[in-house]
Order: sequence, then C-alpha cells, then structure tokens
Amino acid sequence: MANILSHTDGGLLTPDNCAVVFIDHQPQMTFGVANIDRQLLVNNVVMLAKGAKEFGVPVILTAVETESFSGYIWPDLMDIFPGQQPVERSSMNSWDDERFRKAIIATDKKNIIISGLWTEVCVAWPALNLLAEGYNVYVVEDACGATSPLAHDAAIRRVVQAGAVPLTSIATVLEFQRDWANKLHYDEVLNIFRQHGGAYGDGIDYAYTMVHKAPQAAKNPQIVK
Repeated sequence: MANILSHTDGGLLTPDNCAVVFIDHQPQMTFGVANIDRQLLVNNVVMLAKGAKEFGVPVILTAVETESFSGYIWPDLMDIFPGQQPVERSSMNSWDDERFRKAIIATDKKNIIISGLWTEVCVAWPALNLLAEGYNVYVVEDACGATSPLAHDAAIRRVVQAGAVPLTSIATVLEFQRDWANKLHYDEVLNIFRQHGGAYGDGIDYAYTMVHKAPQAAKNPQIVK
C-alpha cells in the first residue's frame, strides 16, 4: 500500500502518474477470445485508448509475431495513434523483450495500466514481472480478452493476489477526468462516452438534447451552461 500511495494521488491515478500498455490486440489473438463479446472488447479498448490520448497519458503499443502468425494490430486502435511504431516481439511475455522494457522505463511512470490479449498469458505474465520490478500494475479487465471465462478469471485472480489492481475502461477514463469542473477535456471526454459508453453514453445524449437543448444531430455538441 505504501508503494502505491507514494506514486499516486492518494491512491488515485492521474494522467501525470501513469502509462497505458496495449498488448497484442491482433486478429489471431482476437479469434481465440471467448470471455467477452469481441465487439464489446474492441469498443472498450478503443474507449480506453481515446481516453489515454485525450489526457496525454504515455502509451505503449506492442505486438507479437505480426507477419508470421498474429496479424497487424487492429486498425481501430492504430488509427488513434498514427505514426506510433508498436514494439514488435517474438516472446509471448512482453517483459522478456528488451525494447519493451526500455519503452516502459522511458515513460518514467511507476503506475502501469494494462489492456491486452490474452489475459492468461500476454497480460498476466508481464503484469507479474512488472510487480516484481516494483511497478504498480492496473489491469483493465473489460479491455482484456482470454480463451475462456475461467481462463480470464483465473488470470485476474493470479495477478490480483500478486498485487495488481483491477479496473474497467469507463472507470479508468473517469479517473483521468476526475472533476467535472475541469473543462479542458470536458466535451471530448463526454463525446468518447457518447460513442463508446453504452447506456452511460445514451444518458449523456439525453442530457445534451433534452436537458441542455443541444441539436440532436450535433457531432460535437457543447453543453449550454
């Protein structure tokens, strides 16, 4: 607990004290996902990625055996970070790759948020290594996919027992925003949720159109104060 508190804002994440890692969001890995609806998984990953980009959180993208087995990282994810080169690996465990370790160190952050495929391998293994190296690890459960619900749950239990903290995608982006009095990212955050937040996004649409009388078809409406 002392380690987490020393690198967070009273235990909370902020855009300035963490980095986000996206591991192996590739077609071949997606084929094996069976713990969550695949389209919901993509939605949650994209929501997390857009939130990280909006708040300027350092992001690492990494992929395994792209051309020989796994395929290229989802275009939906790559489009959010145009020009960013993923760390290409052969190892199933990202932490075994020197370039990945250097990328983590280069963020200069001790709080590492992880989203990846599969939870039981490519998420759990580097999470355990990061914890052993003194990092605080946060696993975004609904932005991770595994080969079965049992495999996902077992992996989450394993990393939590070792000290990792489970999160969800909406909660993570909300933690970046934290205070609605902060207007710098206000409209963009609400637009992320309108696009990817499910029922929460529907509620935001209702507030925009019915309460604040924004035009129904507005692409980027501004709330009328």
